[in-house]
Amino acid sequence: MKFALFSTCIGDAMFPQAPQATVHLLERLGHTVVFPESQACCGQMHINTGYYREAMPLIENHVRTFEPVLDGEWDAIVVPSGSCTGSIRHQQKLVADDAGKTALGQRAQAIADKTYELSELLVDVLGLEDVGAYFPHRVTYHPTCHSMRITKVGDRPYKLLQNVEGIDFVPLPEERSCCGFGGTFAMKNKETSTAMLADKMTNVMATKAEILVAGDYSCLMHIGGGLSRIRAGIRVMHLAEILAGTKEEPWNAPATTTKVGV
Repeated sequence: MKFALFSTCIGDAMFPQAPQATVHLLERLGHTVVFPESQACCGQMHINTGYYREAMPLIENHVRTFEPVLDGEWDAIVVPSGSCTGSIRHQQKLVADDAGKTALGQRAQAIADKTYELSELLVDVLGLEDVGAYFPHRVTYHPTCHSMRITKVGDRPYKLLQNVEGIDFVPLPEERSCCGFGGTFAMKNKETSTAMLADKMTNVMATKAEILVAGDYSCLMHIGGGLSRIRAGIRVMHLAEILAGTKEEPWNAPATTTKVGV
């Protein structure tokens, strides 16, 4: 199959290891991945803060960039982020309709219907729960708020992780609690955000995991930064990075990528 990659802002600018691992994984599974170069922000940051008008050019660009999926040029669009997938599905049409651009909203929704978060693509589109990955480390998983409540990835990431050879998977206590990031929430409500982060770090450390995994590097940035500041010795990694490698061919992120919480 042929997939278009939407790398996301944070993936493109700060944590390219997530989209890179996504490409490596899908190509290892025998698929083709293309990167439409005109892609930019999906508009989530603006929409969540109330800037609908400013989000419109971003939505228009996203629709223009990924419209080939409607003509069958690609089978689907893959996104290494539950948060951005949720925004594409539930916000772009809403904002376009609010601006009176009904046709744009309809195209945005048609594209959204062919857009999948990585674990959804693997489980629902490709029918895989075991991708042949090997990762011999103690791991725990944080289900990010948007992936749970907006994109609704459910237990797909757990199924994928539990089928990784060599992994020592440990459930995270109070896993459904927010880490306190929430984009601008962490800046506008820093005391509350810090308290929520402290609770999340306590639970992560209680697992004695080597690595905290999630499907969104925004939340991993927040939690990983906190763990790094207290020298907890726990790394953070995207789900794609865990799934990318095999015993014969371990995944090693390119040297130029950003590391958090090391």
